[in-house]
Amino acid sequence: MVWDRARFLDASYPNVKFPSHFLVLRRYLVACRHPAAITGITDAAQRTVMAAPTRLISRLAVVTGGGSGIGRAVCQRLAAEGASVVVADRSVEAATLTAESLPHDHKGQGHMVAPVDVSVRATVEELLTGIQCKYFQPPSVCVNAAGITQDEFLLRMEEEDFDKVIQVNLKGTFLVTQAFSKALVAAGAPKGSIITVGSIVGKVGNVGQANYTASKAGVEGLTRTAAKELSRFGIRCNCVLPGFISTPMTDKVPEKVISQISSLIPMGRMGSPQDVADVCAFLASDDSRYITGVSIEVAGGLFMG
Repeated sequence: MVWDRARFLDASYPNVKFPSHFLVLRRYLVACRHPAAITGITDAAQRTVMAAPTRLISRLAVVTGGGSGIGRAVCQRLAAEGASVVVADRSVEAATLTAESLPHDHKGQGHMVAPVDVSVRATVEELLTGIQCKYFQPPSVCVNAAGITQDEFLLRMEEEDFDKVIQVNLKGTFLVTQAFSKALVAAGAPKGSIITVGSIVGKVGNVGQANYTASKAGVEGLTRTAAKELSRFGIRCNCVLPGFISTPMTDKVPEKVISQISSLIPMGRMGSPQDVADVCAFLASDDSRYITGVSIEVAGGLFMG
């Protein structure tokens, strides 16, 4: 049972006093790993993809982790603004569900579904090759939304679980960023936008997530370095840091816990995937043409200061 796992804090460490906000965050993150809600597209999610300006007409975008959650919302938002979107995910089935929810782009090029394991260079290169074969150009927008968790206390964490999260979250972001920026430079593209998805916990840490917080802190540092190196090629690199985000996976979380979470947030509510997607659309567009190397917190004021 998911909530039995959430309670293991008290049973495993009866003499350790953890701050209440860490315990709430821990329970939220464990509950969000419930597998039943990973691929569903809710009516609410569909309704919140609002009519958008067409800032991204003629743009080609690739979104890793596009099969669910934040990645799916990003795909929907970019497509609503006119982009052709490549939905890349380990699960072709989940990616297909996302693609079926997208409006057609304004040039009629359509969207694409592609499998990828971002932790494996060969599959990242296959993804890039497939995109260029279909569209005859590399994407000018690349959103790194693929990520996993393998939660456990530092004293109990297996090396394999640490490595797995680093491989996907950090190495995967590196491989995708490197491959697609190389393609943009080789093609002589005048501009590009690479967006990475970090996490607020990469700044503040979190109980039971030594691997995840390390990976997300690394993503933020990688993004800043990439911004410094790629600016001269017209490629901007920015990082988005989500806080507590409500997804279909949180439907299983008791209302009491949701209230506890919301009480920690100055804005008084959890965020939505669309809140994150809106920031990604801004960073993908020319509205952010003079912004690079920044991290934007989408956390309702959580942990500010």
